[in-house]
Amino acid sequence: MKEQRYEFGFIGAGKLAGSVLRGLVLKNVCRADQIIVREPNAEAVYPLQHELGIAIAADNRALVSSADTIFLGVKPQMVLPVLRELGSAGEDKLVVSFAAGVRIQQMEAISPARIIRVMTNTPSAIGRAATGFAVGSRATAADRDLVFTLFSGLGVAIEIEENHIDTVTALAGSGPAFVYAVIEALAKGATRGGLDRDAALRLAAQTALGAAELALTSGKTPQELINMVVTPGGTTAAGLELMKQRATSDAISAAVEAAATRSREMAEQTSNSG
Repeated sequence: MKEQRYEFGFIGAGKLAGSVLRGLVLKNVCRADQIIVREPNAEAVYPLQHELGIAIAADNRALVSSADTIFLGVKPQMVLPVLRELGSAGEDKLVVSFAAGVRIQQMEAISPARIIRVMTNTPSAIGRAATGFAVGSRATAADRDLVFTLFSGLGVAIEIEENHIDTVTALAGSGPAFVYAVIEALAKGATRGGLDRDAALRLAAQTALGAAELALTSGKTPQELINMVVTPGGTTAAGLELMKQRATSDAISAAVEAAATRSREMAEQTSNSG
């Protein structure tokens, strides 16, 4: 009996990889029957198998033998052990790693695969991802085009040099959490004024969504968009002045810098232990 072939194999389907999987299928970037997954967590596997109809592999080697492009969705500390386990089975394969802190050079040193690093985020599940990707020395133009096409189908995809990927990790990977914190803060301010919490959260989230869409589509800078809202001596001006006094902008910028620093620290730790 002829072995069934799959376009894409996912080793690990946790929060990030699972979001990518769901987005690929739900946004019709690819079909569910083109994907096979190896994920030991039964809670993560159930929706993939029963809701999306994605095939489940018995083990990593079975997955690699039946899929052309392999996505690594495991924790950073497991990336190099998994590549070592696969050994020569990775030859002639494109391996796409989602892991923060594990450099292409480290992966290429122990695997014959063609490597591309991708840093994306959980909004990929609804086709609203922000993705940066860096191409390894053995990856081909076709590999690069494939990754760009897949992740452009899930939102915005930008090719970057790998030395910038820690910053993209902080901005795109960690960034949604920072935005959620802002949404929570906006809603909290409204509830202090007496607004129902559910209503405040819905209005805050929609406000963030609308502002983001306008920032992407208007061609205007953030400052130009701010100027469109502000009236001297008005309500927005009062709020912005308090944000300035409390260094809100600086705090958010510092959060991105702290996340990038941690990503670089993780890379150093992985390098020393690998």
